[in-house]
Amino acid sequence: MIIAVDGPAASGKGTIARALAKRYGLPHLDTGLLYRAVAANVQRLELDPTIEADAVAACDFDDHLLEDPELRSDEIGKYASVVSAHPLVRAALFHRQRRFAHQPGGAVLDGRDIGTVIAPDADAKLFIRATPMIRAKRRHAELRERGSQVSLDRVLADIRARDLRDSTRGIAPMAPANDAALLDTSFLSIDAAIQRAVALVEARTAAQVESP
Repeated sequence: MIIAVDGPAASGKGTIARALAKRYGLPHLDTGLLYRAVAANVQRLELDPTIEADAVAACDFDDHLLEDPELRSDEIGKYASVVSAHPLVRAALFHRQRRFAHQPGGAVLDGRDIGTVIAPDADAKLFIRATPMIRAKRRHAELRERGSQVSLDRVLADIRARDLRDSTRGIAPMAPANDAALLDTSFLSIDAAIQRAVALVEARTAAQVESP
């Protein structure tokens, strides 16, 4: 079974994807980490993330880099949003994601183009969303826990800028797949959001079994 979980930053898609992977015993991939790894390489090599050739040059990395906690930093996240807009970067990472999705038994992947590009044949597709302010408050709380003094206004501005880049890029823009189930987590607890996600997956897979 392949489960695609898409949505903008801080919507809760990662938490939901990990919970679904645990429930169904499936491997999980946060595809955003791939772009964050590229961003980290760009920074390490002192390249320019806005130049496509520089970003492509940073696409060759070992899987162990995905375990680096620094990839979760807000600075790397900003770089990742920039490099992910380059078509050649997305092409370089496409097959890596496809192989993960179509491994024996299936997988759970979360990102911004899983249900539309990486796994359009997924058995269940979810698009997780929440209001920009709610997402900014969540991200702001995370950053404060890490010792950052960034303001909520700055985080909100970054969230909106990232949404704009992700939804208007020329290739694989962030958007719900036509057959994705929408889940708004703005006013849901983590447990409630996970329960709702499980119910949506169960409903989708049950419908497939019942169809002729």
